[in-house]
Amino acid sequence: MKPESTREDIFYFREVEKAPVSALRVKKETRTDPLLSAVMNMIAGGQPARGDANLKSFLGRRSELSVQSGCLLWGRRVIIPLSLRTQVLRQLHAGHSGIVRMKEIARRSYFWWPNMAKQIKDLAKNCSSCHKVRNNPPLAPLHAWEFSQEPWHREHIDFAGPFEGKMFLVAVDAHSKWPEVAIVKSTTTEKTIEKLGEMFSRFGSASQFVSDNGPQLGSEEMHAFLQANGVQHIKSAPYHLRQNGLAERFVQMMKHALKASQGQGTLQQRLYNFC
Repeated sequence: MKPESTREDIFYFREVEKAPVSALRVKKETRTDPLLSAVMNMIAGGQPARGDANLKSFLGRRSELSVQSGCLLWGRRVIIPLSLRTQVLRQLHAGHSGIVRMKEIARRSYFWWPNMAKQIKDLAKNCSSCHKVRNNPPLAPLHAWEFSQEPWHREHIDFAGPFEGKMFLVAVDAHSKWPEVAIVKSTTTEKTIEKLGEMFSRFGSASQFVSDNGPQLGSEEMHAFLQANGVQHIKSAPYHLRQNGLAERFVQMMKHALKASQGQGTLQQRLYNFC
């Protein structure tokens, strides 16, 4: 089954704390949150207090607000009460994945509150661990690809490492930005084909496969494997490897996150938190 670009459930949080944020906790805290209680009354037909600046962020979205199972929703995104926002931000930043990635996870996880994007940005910018591994200078602009119209159509593949004695095979879906990362002890053609075969067994064969000119990715065995699965192999031009920019960018984000989270669990646990 191919990864979807959206989720059907209301929201999801990784359980990185002893008391993870749940729908029950959101419901309980929403009832005692003065602002969200006022918003729920407004949805029920009440009139908002005139001149209440705190309601400004909700008034423009009034037609898109609803209540489900005691939780306040904006469209399909649950609105987190004030008392839980710090914890949600900590969970969101657990993988030290950077501003862009944190915003992507927030959208994918379907939660929101006023000024959330700014708070995510401030948290990442003020993280001392992230500062130590920040890229300097900024990366050059990436090659622009045509937008992939469906999930698992074009996959960008790259290797990362060695890091903590391990190598990583990275595959990023061009449509959904869904990452697949396999920790490997070696980068031989045989091992690469094995890991790609595992990915194909879960999501089906991709239509296109973008990679650099690494020997294991350009071998006859790899060519035969991709041809047998109906996959078109697109190679980056020599000396222009950043044409595989989607995978390159993800690799940089992953390295940043793993370096920033050293000492905060095993390599596999930290990789799970990031992905």
